[in-house]
Amino acid sequence: MARRAVWLLILAMAAASRLCYLDVVWVEEGYPLAAAAEMLRGKTLYRGIWFDKPPLFPALYLLTGAQPGWPLRLFGIAFVLLAAWSAARAARAFGGGNREQLWAAALTAFGFTFYVHSAVLALTPDLLSVPLHFASVAAAASGHPWAAGLACGAAFGLNVKALFFLAACALWQWRAWPRLLAGFALPVLVLALGLDGAGALRPCWEQVWVWGSGYAKAPLTESPWLGFAARTLNWAGFHAAAVVAAAYAAWRGREWRRALWVLVSLAAVALGFRFFPRYYFHLLPPVVLLAARGFALLPRRCAALLAMLLLIPALRFGPRYLAVARGEPWTDLAMLESSRQAAAWLRAHAPAGSTLLVWGYRPELYPMTGMAAGTKYLDSQPLTGVLADRHLVSAEPAFPDWAEQNRRELFRGPRPAWIADGLGPYNPRLDVRAFLGPWMAEYERAAELPGYRIYRRRAAAQ
Repeated sequence: MARRAVWLLILAMAAASRLCYLDVVWVEEGYPLAAAAEMLRGKTLYRGIWFDKPPLFPALYLLTGAQPGWPLRLFGIAFVLLAAWSAARAARAFGGGNREQLWAAALTAFGFTFYVHSAVLALTPDLLSVPLHFASVAAAASGHPWAAGLACGAAFGLNVKALFFLAACALWQWRAWPRLLAGFALPVLVLALGLDGAGALRPCWEQVWVWGSGYAKAPLTESPWLGFAARTLNWAGFHAAAVVAAAYAAWRGREWRRALWVLVSLAAVALGFRFFPRYYFHLLPPVVLLAARGFALLPRRCAALLAMLLLIPALRFGPRYLAVARGEPWTDLAMLESSRQAAAWLRAHAPAGSTLLVWGYRPELYPMTGMAAGTKYLDSQPLTGVLADRHLVSAEPAFPDWAEQNRRELFRGPRPAWIADGLGPYNPRLDVRAFLGPWMAEYERAAELPGYRIYRRRAAAQ
């Protein structure tokens, strides 16, 4: 009875939280949705679509039909259930009984609900790789290095930080490292051969690895380690119940391997010197499994008292779900609201079959309009060389030569029927007219909307 009640609670928590955001498309979701839509139109990832994330990320969004709304949110609900189930299975692999397994499942679902909303709701590579993180280390701990390597290799197709999963698995299987590496290599090799067969292997290397290195070379602050400490303490505060229970389990059981696993996961968070909330999902599997053991070891009354700390994130993040469901304004969704207005205008004025170029990192406009991308570029980053995490306030390019080369290639290709500049109104130095000058003589401004300038290609130029 208790087991059924816990899983029904997990289902209710996942469904209620995701459906409150039924009409919201986070920018982190808009990007893979736009890429998946172009893949369904027959374009090849990396070769016909510029995309700076690993290949399985947009591929999973194909399961939604590249559609926002109900398909996307139902997919999110199913994913929470999968992650909770994988946590329970991992707890079992570590020798945990029924109580420990239920704690692992419940804490995972809770962590996927009561934290920064954009982080827990948008199915990003850091979030999507969590079940494989659980599976890989659980397989290693239970003596299956080949299976552990396979899970790490599959996760690598979602998130390059899966290399840290491999390092965690080595804590248990360092003597069997050849089998661990062989398991890892198999899915990686399959993906590489598939990309090579599509003529997309080299573009994948350039867009995912070379472009991605630009983020690591350009920290957002002059003191990134202070930011890391502050963000980590902030995360630990919201997850205080799990952190305290995990510390108790590590001390009580002399769990030195799992304690090292926490440190390996912290290193994954710190890679790139950007400490966005979604990166902390790398910490969730080791902390959750230790915490589940801690709660199971504690007397029931002490466990119940410690669980009261879960009220901290519940009271902090829970009310926002209801506020969003009621349509109350929120600054975090201000740019989304401007995209909604731009999408509504384009749906009303753009003829069926029109193509679009979105300037700025506003890829949610593609699924919100249903318009096809008019170029291989889903945003302006590769055309300006300015990274998206700073282009609202800075015009300093990380890859100026590469961006110029991309613009030359762009000018040789077909013109989109519409251009939506969602960056120039915020940062005039990156206005679309400054970069696409050879094109703009063919376009006229069709609308000035909050956060957007819409340009239409003149009929004479078509």
